[in-house]
Amino acid sequence: MDAARSLATLADPTRARILRLILDAPDGRARVGELAERLELRQPTVSHHMKALLAEGLVTREQDGRRAWFSVAPDRVDAVAELVGAAPRGAEPDLDRIAADLALRFRGVFSPETVAAYVRESRDLLARGDEPPRHLASRTAAFAAGRLEALARADRSHRDRPEVLFVCVQNAGRSQLAAGILRHLAGDRVRVRTAGSLPAPDMRSTIALALDEIGVTVGGEFPKPLTDEAVRAADVVVTMGCGDVCPVYPGIRYLDWDLADPAGLPLEGVRPIRDDVERRVRALLDELL
Repeated sequence: MDAARSLATLADPTRARILRLILDAPDGRARVGELAERLELRQPTVSHHMKALLAEGLVTREQDGRRAWFSVAPDRVDAVAELVGAAPRGAEPDLDRIAADLALRFRGVFSPETVAAYVRESRDLLARGDEPPRHLASRTAAFAAGRLEALARADRSHRDRPEVLFVCVQNAGRSQLAAGILRHLAGDRVRVRTAGSLPAPDMRSTIALALDEIGVTVGGEFPKPLTDEAVRAADVVVTMGCGDVCPVYPGIRYLDWDLADPAGLPLEGVRPIRDDVERRVRALLDELL
């Protein structure tokens, strides 16, 4: 599969959700009427998207009398699941093992009981909503580790570099653009975190494409809920369209960037938002360093 072309086809979030619903169906197939009902859309709208997915070869059509069933193309199931963030069924995290590994990593900093509590809570925070995220186990480990690192950095007298927290609503667009660009420009000189007031299951494909165009990788980043320790650890908190969701603590600088929301926009619409974010990030970096 041509990854760039497939990402462009799935830039419309409705198409990605259609494929995710098909993959999650008990028998791996669905009819247009069922999809329209789940998506709360008109059937002609869903049929339009199905034609685009068929043309790209991402789905197949099976006629059963007067009914047509759609399935993800067998040779593209793994790639499609990766692109749309479909979670493997039954992949429940091994919380005991994750906690044991992190207890070793944070030995002398936090007790095993504290680590285990953060692991359990991190799993619950990530699994909220109708669509559990893919790779829940590895994301639980990464999210819990990040929260524990932030908690350990509460003592500002031992800071080795400034820390910036970017917060938007879904942590799938604006905050990821800003974080990716700041990491790219600053390297190890600035610590960067992101969070969302209502995090989405996955980052938008158009965001990854828009960053890739300018040589910025998203790495293993994924949407994360906003937590108290992430705010406490930051020197600068930048909010983007999420209102007054961040608790206010002394010693932290708060900025609010008025940015357009890239949700639902094609790549052509995301590019100007990306460039606006980059200008603001460069100005912030000049101040930090």
